[in-house]
Amino acid sequence: MARRTSKTTGPRPSISRPVRSLRITAPTAPARTSSSDPTTSGPVPETSGDKPVTEDDVNHLSIASLTLDTPLIPLTRKKRRVPATPLPFLSLPSELRIKIYAYFYFDEEDVDTLATPDPNNVIDLDPGNYKRFHRKLGLLRVCKQVHAEACFLFYSTRTFRIFPTYPGRHFKTKKPLLARMKPHQRQTITSLELRLGPGWGAPPRGWVVNPALGLQDCVDVEILKVYVECDPSDSTFNGFRRSDGFYEDFCMDLLSDILDGLPSVQIVEFDARRHVKKSGKMMKGLIDAATEAERLIEWGPRRGWTDDDEDDSYVIGPGQFPQQVPISGSETGPHDIMAVA
Repeated sequence: MARRTSKTTGPRPSISRPVRSLRITAPTAPARTSSSDPTTSGPVPETSGDKPVTEDDVNHLSIASLTLDTPLIPLTRKKRRVPATPLPFLSLPSELRIKIYAYFYFDEEDVDTLATPDPNNVIDLDPGNYKRFHRKLGLLRVCKQVHAEACFLFYSTRTFRIFPTYPGRHFKTKKPLLARMKPHQRQTITSLELRLGPGWGAPPRGWVVNPALGLQDCVDVEILKVYVECDPSDSTFNGFRRSDGFYEDFCMDLLSDILDGLPSVQIVEFDARRHVKKSGKMMKGLIDAATEAERLIEWGPRRGWTDDDEDDSYVIGPGQFPQQVPISGSETGPHDIMAVA
């Protein structure tokens, strides 16, 4: 027999239907009935409180109107403070503008004193150049006159390294810093540096003088600084050098090619580390190359050479070791680590 279901006496569940539209009515303000105030006596005018609030009205409400306790202050950018009378910079004398450019481009790393000369105080192809100069070079975009004056001061008061010596990909690049410059920038350079020593076992392929290097544009270069880190002809390099006289001949030919490409150079300044001897094969070849090119020879402040030097021996100070060899390709600095042979 089929079981009979019990009848329910409660109300049936209602079926919910989707609401097609939502109508919101704003509450109406109650009418004042007090007769104490004569201004409120009389009939109250009808208001439009019964007008339905649409969805557009809700969307146009500001967030500040929905906040009851703390009113929101709209975010507004502060107006840039513009002086009432701008500085007539271009109306200043040219001598004063040059002083301002020099103060603007002043860099602590550019300070070079005779007491503590630093051969690294030159601009090289270095990853730190962007942080060091990028923002300051933005001054060149002001106008043509400022570009001409500031560009000349920046490039004419600094020494640029011809071939990079920074360890890593910059050291092996085929496009040195000089080749990356524009022709009008190379025309304002007055001082270049050739640093020899890094890569004495295998010189990089990019260390070659060709038209792409841009020496033909360096028409104002008057001094070429040659800094020697090491002399592979020294007995310390026995068993490590590629062959006798290989790197010395390479450097001599490289210096001769550079001097041929820089006819405006009048002075060649030689400097070196303390363990490099003027009587060594390295320095003799470089001096002969400068003499054959009919250039004046001067001596840098770091090594302390003079024209009357006869004894190349140097005194070993405290904390120093004899027969030190610079390690080429050091990652901790630009070839400043020394190894005791």
